[in-house]
Amino acid sequence: MTADTSDDSDRADELRAAAAAVDRGDLVVYPTETVYGLGADALHAAAVERAFELKGRDRSNPLSLGVASVDDALRYTRPTELAVAFARAFLPGPVTVVVERGDRVPDALTAGRDRVGIRVPDHDLARALLAETGPLTATSANVSGTGSVTNPADLDDRIRDGVDAVIDGGETPGTESTVVDPEAGTIHRRGAMAGAIEAWLADPPVDD
Repeated sequence: MTADTSDDSDRADELRAAAAAVDRGDLVVYPTETVYGLGADALHAAAVERAFELKGRDRSNPLSLGVASVDDALRYTRPTELAVAFARAFLPGPVTVVVERGDRVPDALTAGRDRVGIRVPDHDLARALLAETGPLTATSANVSGTGSVTNPADLDDRIRDGVDAVIDGGETPGTESTVVDPEAGTIHRRGAMAGAIEAWLADPPVDD
């Protein structure tokens, strides 16, 4: 019996449509292993501004940089060896790693700060999209001040009407990522895997 590949074909078409929307400077919604994210070209200041505007988010509150892998993150950031070791230990996963940004990361994304949060989602659809588009904004697909979205059926009308594509990955777990600056040994927001992160920070592996 030949396997039905229609679902795979539909998914590929959905990903291509979303990547094309990002390339035009438009916004998309995509699933992660935590909640649904709102994606814009994270290296294009005007696209990042559109994400802020759609969410109604204060421009002083920076967005994270979503990438397909730790190696991709190294193209846009300047982490220390300790931060790289931490990232390789916990990414892909529900962790946002704060490191020094590179020159290609716009002020619009970081609110002018010299550091940026890196996300590598542990979700096949998210990483497939990021592999096509390059870095995307990694922020929850909700209006600021409202709850995060774990099912695309629950998207606010403002968000749904403001994006050009929604990738439906079904229900997501809903636990927010833990935000951590490994160089400072600081957890800015406790979320998934916080206990394991605290243990790593307390006794980071040392090369012989």
